[in-house]
Amino acid sequence: MDIRFLGGAREIGRSAIVVDDRLLLDFGMDSGNPPSFPIDDVDPEAVVVSHGHLDHVGSIPSLLSGEARPPVHWTPPTRDLTMLLARDTLKLHGGTYDCPFTEAELARLTQVSEIHGYRESFEAAGYEITFFDAGHVPGSAHVLIDDGDTRLLYTGDFHTEDQRLLSGTTARPDADVVICESTYADTTREPRPEIERAFVDLLERTIWEGGTVVVPAFAIGRTQEVLCICERHDLECYVDGMGTRVAKLLLREENREFLRDSDLLRRAKGNARFVDGRDGQRERIAEQNTVIVTTSGMLHGGPAMTYVPAVRDHPANTIAMTGYQVEGTPGRDLLETGSAEIDGRMMRVSARVEQFDFSAHADSEGLRSFLESYRESTVLVNHGDRCETFADELRVEGYDASAPELGERLELG
Repeated sequence: MDIRFLGGAREIGRSAIVVDDRLLLDFGMDSGNPPSFPIDDVDPEAVVVSHGHLDHVGSIPSLLSGEARPPVHWTPPTRDLTMLLARDTLKLHGGTYDCPFTEAELARLTQVSEIHGYRESFEAAGYEITFFDAGHVPGSAHVLIDDGDTRLLYTGDFHTEDQRLLSGTTARPDADVVICESTYADTTREPRPEIERAFVDLLERTIWEGGTVVVPAFAIGRTQEVLCICERHDLECYVDGMGTRVAKLLLREENREFLRDSDLLRRAKGNARFVDGRDGQRERIAEQNTVIVTTSGMLHGGPAMTYVPAVRDHPANTIAMTGYQVEGTPGRDLLETGSAEIDGRMMRVSARVEQFDFSAHADSEGLRSFLESYRESTVLVNHGDRCETFADELRVEGYDASAPELGERLELG
């Protein structure tokens, strides 16, 4: 068995790994400006997808151009989330270099889709494949690939702590080689209950003081997590943006089993008031003493472009960031300087701005607790800003670890 890294090596974004030039693991895109895509053309016999985030699935429809029709294997939520993201990409960027596929290729994707549950082995391109719950977003999977001689575990993105929406991963299948993500390898965060308590305290205090809370949140996973937190703490809220469609999608019958507590999300959806944005609705909501959960999570588009300017001038209001803010994004600028370019205008923000680490990735302790089961395995570190450093740390701790370069081909087993 050999593997080649087409994306996601020593970087975050455009994840793509090919096994023996036959089996493709993920095929994402980096949604920066301009976007970037996996580095090589590839013609796989089959595709296996770990989860439905743009950096892992954003380029998949482009595999179906020409005569190619490789089957695409995934869980039901990953299939549905990928289709949602692909339609949104077409809507925003169709016909430009920012969109690597067409409507025709997206339609073909439904024809080659094959869905699987956790721990249900299946065959793809001559390999035995098994999905295990990765605890990252609904439907996310560790992918175990077995060719009869070598067992390769591709962790995908994963979390070891319980969230409201999902339970942390407990799967530790036997593997000879582990390709492990390292997004938060340099971070140790507080226990999740403490982060949630601080977040709820801020929301309650803002409401009590007569202010409005805007909660920018990623559409997939994070928005639904915040809605569940609001439900558990009796906080009324509005929800706006793509996250509304994702909440409805996750409550489809075939997707509910991939949630920790589908009844909680159902109640959370019922507790929230969904916004359609017509007839000045957003401006009126921004004047209310309430919580507004909205995309985008880094303030570079979406309904947040209406809400943030509306609440920025009053110090009783709060903007509660719930995710990592990439350098150069308005969200990062706002946290560091108190100002940000919002919808083309540089704005000073007098409202309180706080950040809470609700990441669905394992932190340094979570990564090490996961890898403890693989001390006798080869560990290949990817999907991170400091892959080489983390691999060096693991070697000091006794692991056979390295951080492959982009485009590198490795012989396994």
